[in-house]
Amino acid sequence: MEEVQFKRAQLEDKEIITRYFTNHTSRSCERTFANVFLWSRKYPVTWAIVEQALVFKSEDEEHLAFAFPAGEPENVKKALEVLMQYSAQRNVPFQMYNVTPEYYAQLEEWYPGRFQIEYVRDDADYVYESEKLATLSGKKLHGKRNHINKFKATYEGRWSYEKMTRDNVEDCFQMALKWREENGCEEDSEKRSEMCVTLNSLRLLEELELTGGVLRIDDEVVAFTIGEPICKDTFVVHIEKAFADVQGAYPMINQQFVEHECMNYRYINREEDTGSEGLRKAKLSYRPAFMVEKGYVTEIESV
Repeated sequence: MEEVQFKRAQLEDKEIITRYFTNHTSRSCERTFANVFLWSRKYPVTWAIVEQALVFKSEDEEHLAFAFPAGEPENVKKALEVLMQYSAQRNVPFQMYNVTPEYYAQLEEWYPGRFQIEYVRDDADYVYESEKLATLSGKKLHGKRNHINKFKATYEGRWSYEKMTRDNVEDCFQMALKWREENGCEEDSEKRSEMCVTLNSLRLLEELELTGGVLRIDDEVVAFTIGEPICKDTFVVHIEKAFADVQGAYPMINQQFVEHECMNYRYINREEDTGSEGLRKAKLSYRPAFMVEKGYVTEIESV
């Protein structure tokens, strides 16, 4: 078989990758070009078109795994056959990562009893109803409403929300640099990577066609957030930064952004918690409508 040529995502690949994602949608936060492009600087993920299906490969010295291909079902099945062969030629077991329940069901249909999946709780995306995030209505979210009301009362006449544009993106960039300093990002490799993604998303806001929101107090940026549509009914929030010493800034930017930029979408995907206890608590406190489960698929060893 002809060797498949995988490459790292570049800006010029946006059109082709986006076309596949648009035609073969998923609510999983990884399925946007911006996510693939921004994080491919940290993770060893490359892409190729295999049998007219879009394939992502994650490979380093220790592992080789593929994302579930995006494409027409018959092409996806053909691509999977090629990927199994690809793994066999390297004498490594065939593995897949970030596989959602619907993709696993498809695998089961094609290869009954051949594969198993292990869902990873740390990788599951939190998905909320946009209306609930905008209005924070109901008893369960009254604590969030209180934070918002307190913020509005404390900073009455001093706070403002605006959409992120080329005119205010530099202010957000400067705020992010200050946030980086305050949060010890240089000493922590995870935080450092996340900050690289944040700065690059600001730098390439227009090229990546991202949507952002900005919260100011006394004309100074105290919080911003960035996201994009992931499918017809779901918007994904990739980045949210606020100064910790400004009480209520996080709930406020969250609520304002959804109210102003996301009401055309039924759901908001706020990505995973990566196993962080604080993040998990915060994300659960907003009462997700459901989670997008993702897991590792491996072949069941025959006895």
